Amino acid sequence: MKQAKTLSPAELKRVLAVASADRHAERNKLAILLSFYAGLRVKEIAALTIGDVFTKSGDVKSFIHLTAAQTKGSEGRTIVLGSKLIEAMRTYYILANLKQQQEVAKPLLRSQKGTAFSANSLCQLFAHLYAAAGLEGASSHSGRRTFITNLSQKGVSAKVLMTLAGHKNLSTTQRYIDVNDTMLLQAVELA
Repeated sequence: MKQAKTLSPAELKRVLAVASADRHAERNKLAILLSFYAGLRVKEIAALTIGDVFTKSGDVKSFIHLTAAQTKGSEGRTIVLGSKLIEAMRTYYILANLKQQQEVAKPLLRSQKGTAFSANSLCQLFAHLYAAAGLEGASSHSGRRTFITNLSQKGVSAKVLMTLAGHKNLSTTQRYIDVNDTMLLQAVELA
């Protein structure tokens, strides 16, 4: 099975521009950013609730605790949010007019019908956005692979990568890392 394409910063910028032109711009941008900056699977993105991400006062949580039902497999996991994603969440909270105190169990990202996305419908949304951006080979897993590859390229340890990805085995995490020319050049310069 062919793996999802990892995206360059320019390609990420292009898909975000496409998402920004859509009627549901903030929702679509946040879905992409959750994939690229937290390495979330579409099932996990679709399962997020407002209460998972925001405190009762509307602050963004730095750590999101997902239940086993929200993740792949039989165990929950913790997602760590970096500053770029926290800022995007704050913007979304304001622009989507989320009222945390009253809506903690409601989905973070809602379909046009106002309901939670299924993993399949969110996959279709990603496919639509990537196709509109002209990115062949990109899929709903591209953000996740790019997240893991970028961290690996920056020297993040294998154990930390495995934990952030929610993998039980290092071999699974290693399959996500896309070796590119930049990584090869940096490696030979260490010799």
